[in-house]
Amino acid sequence: MAQVLDQYGNPIRPTQMKQEQAAPTVIGVRRPVGNHQAPGLTPPKLARILRESLDGDPERYLELAEDMEERNEHYAGVLGVRKRQVSGLEITVEAASDAADDVAAADLVRDVIDRDDLEDELFDILDAVGKGFSATEIIWDTSEGQWTVDALKWRDPRWFVFDRNDGETLRLRGPAGDEDLWPAKWIVHRSKIKSGLTIRGGLARSAAWAYLFKTFTASDWAIFCEAYGQPLRIGKYGENASEEDKAILLRAVSSVASDFAATIPEGMLIEFVQASITGSIDLYERRADWLDRQISKLVLGQTGTTDAQAGGYAVGKVHDGVREDIERADARQLAATLNRDLIIPLVSLNLGPRKKYPKIRIGRPDETDINNLVSNVVKLVPLGLKVGMSTMRDKLGLPDPDKDEELLMPRAAARAQPSDQQDQPLPTAIAAQSQAAAANHDAIDLASARITDDNWQEMTPPVVDGLAEALSGAASVEEAQAIMARHVSAMGVNAFVQQLARAAFAARISGEADEALS
Repeated sequence: MAQVLDQYGNPIRPTQMKQEQAAPTVIGVRRPVGNHQAPGLTPPKLARILRESLDGDPERYLELAEDMEERNEHYAGVLGVRKRQVSGLEITVEAASDAADDVAAADLVRDVIDRDDLEDELFDILDAVGKGFSATEIIWDTSEGQWTVDALKWRDPRWFVFDRNDGETLRLRGPAGDEDLWPAKWIVHRSKIKSGLTIRGGLARSAAWAYLFKTFTASDWAIFCEAYGQPLRIGKYGENASEEDKAILLRAVSSVASDFAATIPEGMLIEFVQASITGSIDLYERRADWLDRQISKLVLGQTGTTDAQAGGYAVGKVHDGVREDIERADARQLAATLNRDLIIPLVSLNLGPRKKYPKIRIGRPDETDINNLVSNVVKLVPLGLKVGMSTMRDKLGLPDPDKDEELLMPRAAARAQPSDQQDQPLPTAIAAQSQAAAANHDAIDLASARITDDNWQEMTPPVVDGLAEALSGAASVEEAQAIMARHVSAMGVNAFVQQLARAAFAARISGEADEALS
C-alpha cells in the first residue's frame, strides 16, 4: 500500500492515528486545571503578561483570557453570540466533479458533518476568535473497516506553545519537552482578526485593557455604595459612661449595619445621619457602560444590537450589516480550516490521495441566487448548456438519491421514459424528455410551426414595403400615427391571409380526425 501523506506532505502513521496525543494528565504540563491571573490584575501586571506571550510563553495570557470569559458577563455574552452564530450556520458539501469517485468522496464528507455533536465541536474550534488559535484533536474510529471521525476534542490552549524560530508553528507541551503535532490528527484554527502573529490576533488581547478598567470601575462603585448607600450611625454616651459602656455602644452601632438590630444601655443614643452627596452619582455606571460598548464594537463590530441607545430599531438594522460581514469572514476562515485539516485526511485515508477534494461551504443559504440558478439552468440546458447532476444537488442542498429510490420527474417525461432510464445524466435525461414531448405534438402544433417556417420571408415585404421611408419624414407622433393608419389600409396581406387559412383548415381536419379515432 502506498504511503499516505497529510495536507502538508508528512507521512501518516496509522499507529499514531488510533491514539490520543494530547490527553490530559493529573501531573505534568497538561493539567486540566490551571492558574488564575485576574485576581490582583494591575496595568503593570497586564503589560508583563502580554509581553510574555510575545516572547514565547503565552500560558499566563491564555489563563487571563479564560478568566475574562468567566468574570466579565458582557464580554462572555458577545463573544458567545459571535461563536454560536457561526457554528449554527448551514454547511453544504460540493463535490470536486461529477465523476463517481468524486461524488463518493463528497458523500463521505456529508456523513461526517451530519454528526449530532458537530455544532458543539465547531463552537469549541471557534475558541480561536478570543484567544487567536485553537487546537482540536481528531479522534479516529476504524471499527467499521474505514476511517471515520469519532470525536473532535478541544484541547486546552495552555498546553501549546509556538515555535520560537518562526512564532507560528504550533507545538504541544510534553513531559520530555515540546512535541510536533502528529500528522492527520489536528485541526489548528487561526482566527484572522488582524494581520501579524497568531498570538496577537485574538480578541482577548484588545479586550484585556477594557476588562481591567471596568474591574477598577466596578470596585470603586462598590466602595462608593458601601460608603454612601446607607446612613451614618452615630452613638452618643453620657459623661459618666465607663469603658465597658463605650464598647457596648460601639458593638451596637456596628450591629445596626449588618444585623439591623442592637441593644444598648438606657441613657445611650444611636443617631442616623442621612448622607448628603453632591455631584453626579452615576459616573461609575456611565463609565462601565462605555467600556461595555467598546467591547461590543471589538467583538461584534457594532453596538446597535447589544446596547440600548437612541435610534433603536433603525440603528440596529444598519449595524446588522456589519455583523453579517464579520459572520461571513469567520465562516469562510472556519471552512478553509476544515477543508485543509479534516476533509483532506478523511478522503485520503478512505479513498486515496487526489488532486482535487470536495469542499465544504459554511454560510446562510441565498434563496434569491438559488432561484436564479434554477431558472437559468431550466432555460439554458435545452440550448446545450452542460450541467452536472451532483453540482446542482450540492447547490440546492439535496443528497444523492439511493439506487432504488423513486425519482421525481415531469409527468410527460414519466409517461414516455422507461423506468430503467429514469436515473440518466442530466443532458441525456433532457434529450429523452424532449423526444417524449415531440412525440406528443399533434397536427395543430405542426400547423402552428408551419406558419413561422421559411415562407415568412416571402410574406413580410408586402406588409412593410415603404413604411420605413414614410415614417422617416414624420415630424411628430401624431403624423407618424397617421402614416401608420394609411399604410395599414393599403398594405399587402393576402399572403398572410392565405397562410392562416391553410393553417386553420389543417387544424380543423386534425381535430375531426382525432374525434373519429377516439
